[in-house]
Amino acid sequence: MPPTQYIRPTHSMSPAIPPLLQPQLPLAPLLPPAHIVDLMTDAGSAAFGAVWRAKEAKLVECPALSDARPAFKTTYDVEPHAELLGFDDAGWEKVPATDLGGKRGGGMVSFHWFRTTLTIPANAEGFDTAGAKAVLHVNVDDYAEVWVNGALPRTAGRPSPAAIQGFNMPNRLVLGDNLVAPGDKFEIAVFAINGPISAVPANFVWFREAKIEFFR
Repeated sequence: MPPTQYIRPTHSMSPAIPPLLQPQLPLAPLLPPAHIVDLMTDAGSAAFGAVWRAKEAKLVECPALSDARPAFKTTYDVEPHAELLGFDDAGWEKVPATDLGGKRGGGMVSFHWFRTTLTIPANAEGFDTAGAKAVLHVNVDDYAEVWVNGALPRTAGRPSPAAIQGFNMPNRLVLGDNLVAPGDKFEIAVFAINGPISAVPANFVWFREAKIEFFR
């Protein structure tokens, strides 16, 4: 069960499963989808009961891990940790679906959270969803990390669709265990990053695409 409360680590630790032994995550098909629902429209988000909320994320200084080299006294963490399952975002800015593409953040090195919950409908704008493969397709200018139900799906050394894919490239995540059923719920948290971080950009965070692709 993914954590519902963030506890900042105080020392280094190995992952529960060695990264190279984790199974390959399901990958989105490369064939054209049978049906697409645009979540950046009122009707598209409404089809999934999606209410979008957003908030700026910040880097905060904190103590270094206790087993860091002596020269390193401090390090940095992200606040808030909105990836957590059940995170309370009720006080955040409510973002109309049609404004997902609006510029956010102060520019330069900037981070922003977007959150919503998607509920698979029996019929998605004319498409019968039962037994279909559903792929969440998001494209953030410039990078994104995508959490689903409190987890960031990733495997070391192999394709990890939830992690940064490249400069202005889409993240395409298969939802669920491969096929979806009406009523399935997916809590989505998108960590949007303005970049390249080492080449400070004179622009902002932009959501370019947000859609659900269905495959048969």
